[in-house]
Amino acid sequence: MISISQQRLYHVVFGPHVTEKSVLQTEQNNMHVFKVSVDSTKREIKQAIEMLFEVVVDNVRTVNVRGKQKNFGRRTGKRKDWKKAYVRLAEGQTLDVSVT
Repeated sequence: MISISQQRLYHVVFGPHVTEKSVLQTEQNNMHVFKVSVDSTKREIKQAIEMLFEVVVDNVRTVNVRGKQKNFGRRTGKRKDWKKAYVRLAEGQTLDVSVT
């Protein structure tokens, strides 16, 4: 397996995506949700999480989220598209992601 470069490592994972649904996934399925780069692959995400947090990742699922159309007075705009990754950890692994 090809190792991800140290520079690319910090451009793949932006941070945790904390919502009610993601907290339930963490508690019930040992699955964490992260905002990731749009051009990242599942293999890169897995390597980045394993190297950054020193845990063993079981599998990764990704979702491309389309940006919403927004109105600003008479003008219309669009939020950026983004990607999120559902990362399931192996049994016995824990990950403490605290957002302040």
